[in-house]
Amino acid sequence: MKKNAQTALIHAPRKAPQYISTVQPPLFRASTIIFENTDALFNRHWTDDYDYSYGTHGTPTTFTLGDNIAQIEGGEYCLLAPSGLSAINLVNSCFLAQGDEVWVADNIYGPNMEHLRNLQTRYGISVRVYNPIDAETFQPTDRAKLIWLEAAGSVTLEFPDLINLVKKAKAHNILTALDNTWGAGLAFNAFDFSDEHLAVDMTVHALTKYPSGGGDILMGSVVTRDQKLHHQLFRMHAIQGISVSGDDVAQIQRSLASMQVRYQHQSESCLTLLHWLKQQPEFVQVLHPADAESAGHLHWKEICTDAQSAGLVSVIFKPEYTLADIRRFCDALELFKLGFSWGGPLSLVMLYNLKDMRVLEHTHLQQGLLVRFCIGLEHPADLIQDIENALKQLPARQHE
Repeated sequence: MKKNAQTALIHAPRKAPQYISTVQPPLFRASTIIFENTDALFNRHWTDDYDYSYGTHGTPTTFTLGDNIAQIEGGEYCLLAPSGLSAINLVNSCFLAQGDEVWVADNIYGPNMEHLRNLQTRYGISVRVYNPIDAETFQPTDRAKLIWLEAAGSVTLEFPDLINLVKKAKAHNILTALDNTWGAGLAFNAFDFSDEHLAVDMTVHALTKYPSGGGDILMGSVVTRDQKLHHQLFRMHAIQGISVSGDDVAQIQRSLASMQVRYQHQSESCLTLLHWLKQQPEFVQVLHPADAESAGHLHWKEICTDAQSAGLVSVIFKPEYTLADIRRFCDALELFKLGFSWGGPLSLVMLYNLKDMRVLEHTHLQQGLLVRFCIGLEHPADLIQDIENALKQLPARQHE
């Protein structure tokens, strides 16, 4: 049919072939997805592996990244969310109902605890806290529905007794959700992490961190190997209208090829800093799963592939240093920038007061203020020099 010029702008008479072979997959931006005919419209179901029906349900761009994240994590199915916290909230919303009991580690990611406390207040969900390195403190009742695991804790870096915690959860038919952001699917396989082939039910991953690698994209994922669980999550995902930007997905997809190289490099740099930090007299404790003196070290050694350990290390300053002293130290750093998150090219530092973050009394943590270092891609010798210079800002520094 002959078209008006305005119509021709929308329905172009010519279209280039849609598929070519490229290093990076093509980017699809879509809200509306066009059905070829009514058969394609009606002979489809939302449980199809690739249900191209609307942009929020998935495009080739989002499904490609989801498939790749599932493969990295060791799972089968993946859903993407706008952030790691959004992915966490998807799990909580999907599997917790009024009267249910949920168990969380005392070193749980803070915003997850805030979300659960909100559910506790509004819907009567019972939030119970356990010591991640002592599976005996996990004492579920018959109302327990879900346990959150974190390996390692993102601030104090305890590696949990994952084997015994998962065994106990399975014995009580409790769902296991692992925040796998630290391990990134590279440190260990959460779906096969013991000689007995133990597996968690689902992993949550802040793709904002290592998969993105640039400190500029927010995204999260939920991965499982169980199709029934996946369909439950997918239904809630659709009901809540959760979706991600195709452009953001393409950026993370582009970074995946270098993720393992970056993870290994930051892990090795972090170990270099760990050995140096342990020699400094200002610190009463240095926290890192690879350190034999750190809580959970044996659990880490038992599970982690090739002893990988991400790029995070925390220190606790001697208690005689005040908050003003530690703030002055943080402000004096030049290469380490004050900021949350990790996994990007830039090294970061953050100050925490553990008294505001813990419910249980942990005897393995010394008294004092905690500073977490997130190692970027700078040369470790320069990072050590930066910390060395900043330590000189502390009063009456003792030189060995």
